[in-house]
Amino acid sequence: MSVWLARVWGSADARLALSFWPWSLLAQPAPLPERLLAAAPEAVIDDARDQWGSTGPAFTAEVHATYVAALRDPAHIHAICEEYRAAAGIDRGHDRADLTAGRRIACPLLALWGTPGALDDWYGDVGGPLELWRVWADDVQGRALRAGHFFPEEVPDETALALSTFFAPPERRVGILS
Repeated sequence: MSVWLARVWGSADARLALSFWPWSLLAQPAPLPERLLAAAPEAVIDDARDQWGSTGPAFTAEVHATYVAALRDPAHIHAICEEYRAAAGIDRGHDRADLTAGRRIACPLLALWGTPGALDDWYGDVGGPLELWRVWADDVQGRALRAGHFFPEEVPDETALALSTFFAPPERRVGILS
């Protein structure tokens, strides 16, 4: 997931329910979400592309077809829904237990997100996504990319540069990460 789950669900309101409907819809018990996704995969992908800040040109016919194909596979759909169910349920309990026990992520952590967008707006009061992750880890790096939700498709070179920089030996990093 992209941000701390307890924070997302703890501050959930109409913005989340209406803007990022998968968080609430796909967390519902089976089989309703699975049936809805399977019934209209094109509509789901088109809505996500158009409403989450991504631009049309990034979605070539091939990219679009790949996403739609994934939503035609019942096992894939079920796995997606199970991820959202866990985020709304058991993962939150695990997060609380880890925080209470003082468990932290020991390895470097990279956070990338699209901007302008909800992560900047909704979590600005706590310093944005990087500060959310600093609750969990000491070595948090990352930044916003000028793109929407599907930033790997929209700005693939910038995404690849951020990843290769993050995974490079520290002495070879070019300083594009916060």
